[in-house]
Amino acid sequence: MEVRAIAKYLPLSAQKMRLVVDRVRGLGADEALIVLRFMPQKGAPLVSKLVESAIANAEENFELNREDLYVAQIFADEGPTRKWRKFGARGRFKPWLRRSSHVTVILAEREEA
Repeated sequence: MEVRAIAKYLPLSAQKMRLVVDRVRGLGADEALIVLRFMPQKGAPLVSKLVESAIANAEENFELNREDLYVAQIFADEGPTRKWRKFGARGRFKPWLRRSSHVTVILAEREEA
C-alpha cells in the first residue's frame, strides 16, 4: 500500500529543496521527521509538514500503522518561475527569478520478513 502527498508552489527553488529531500529518502516516517526537525535549511519545515500530512493520510484513510511506514519515494520538481524586474543604472533592468517547486512524497508500508 502506498500513500501519496503533494505540496505545490512552495516558495523555494527545486535545487535547494532537493538538498533536503535527498537526506530523508528511504528513512522511516518518524525518523524522517526527527531528521527534518534539526536541519538548518529553509525547506526542512516545508518537507516536514508534507511528511506529517502523508502520515495522517495513511492513518486516517487507509488505517496503516505509523511505525510500519517509510519514505519510499520523495522528489522535488520545478514549479513556475515569477519574473520580477529591478531597475538599474542607465536604463537597464536586472531580472529577479523567483523560483518555486512542487514536492511529492510517497510513503509505503514495510514488508515484514
